[in-house]
Amino acid sequence: MSRILTLRDSLNEAMSEEMRRDDTVFLMGEEVAEYNGAYKVSKGMLEEFGPKRVIDTPIAELGFAGIGVGAAMNGLRPIVEFMTWNFAVLAFDQIVNNAAKTLSQSAGQFKCPIVFRGPSGAAGQLAQQHSQTFESWMANTPGLKVISCIDPADAKGLLKSAIRDDDPVCMMESEIMYGLKGEVPEGDYTVPIGKAAIRKEGTDVTIVSFNKMMEVSKTATEELEKEGISVELIDLRTIRPLDYETLVNSVKKTNRMVVVDESWPYGGVSAEIAYEMQKYAFDYLDAPVTRINSADTSLGYAPTFVEEYLPNPSRVIKAVKEVLYR
Repeated sequence: MSRILTLRDSLNEAMSEEMRRDDTVFLMGEEVAEYNGAYKVSKGMLEEFGPKRVIDTPIAELGFAGIGVGAAMNGLRPIVEFMTWNFAVLAFDQIVNNAAKTLSQSAGQFKCPIVFRGPSGAAGQLAQQHSQTFESWMANTPGLKVISCIDPADAKGLLKSAIRDDDPVCMMESEIMYGLKGEVPEGDYTVPIGKAAIRKEGTDVTIVSFNKMMEVSKTATEELEKEGISVELIDLRTIRPLDYETLVNSVKKTNRMVVVDESWPYGGVSAEIAYEMQKYAFDYLDAPVTRINSADTSLGYAPTFVEEYLPNPSRVIKAVKEVLYR
């Protein structure tokens, strides 16, 4: 059995279920308690679990991220919510230099089972310092796992897996997708970290994406199908570790790949995928791997800048036709 839930409610359900299952799990962050969360993801959790397990913090990301790392090293399983990953830049010292390195620096004596989560990417007219994507930043750090998913069912299962994981996990969400609805199974279930999902099978071209760019890719796929172009649509779900096997197997079938990635083109997730495909699937490619990224500049405030900056369905459709030589 399944129900229709929003992304925010599926995340709430994941955290609540894990907190009922394991009393070492707790949530902390700005406005997560009294205000029910900046995006209402933690609505009702303070009432159920109390102020010792749903904790409002000062506006001090470096400070409360450090408290979370220390708690994780001492047997607890913190969920640290950032109002946006843009603000988490202040806490990168704790995430990158402490959480990610605790296991190796202690020669395996200390684990750091912590989840850092919050929205990443552009969300309209929020300008340069509030519109960045951070999947590739975090994935560049050994010791961190990175998940990025907006499908309500998968997001719930991934978050539950992240909370149970003994390694630090960064979860990237989307501010403008918290209201996205989807079928979510009832009962306890998890989604494995490190496994991509084939959202639609096809034979002509593979489109790979993640997070809210999946919505852009879905729209493009529907338009391409009307023209008789069969698209295999893959949702990465996990950025590190990346599911190369699913990507290579898809290229073996379609012989072409387009990667849709909201981040900047230089050194991003799409660049890594393009490299790995030429390494492991070169003999199967009938066209170069093509990437659709945001513009290689900071995002301006004006609506016209936002429209020109972000990937859109028309750019994806154009890229698909180019790799098909149409």
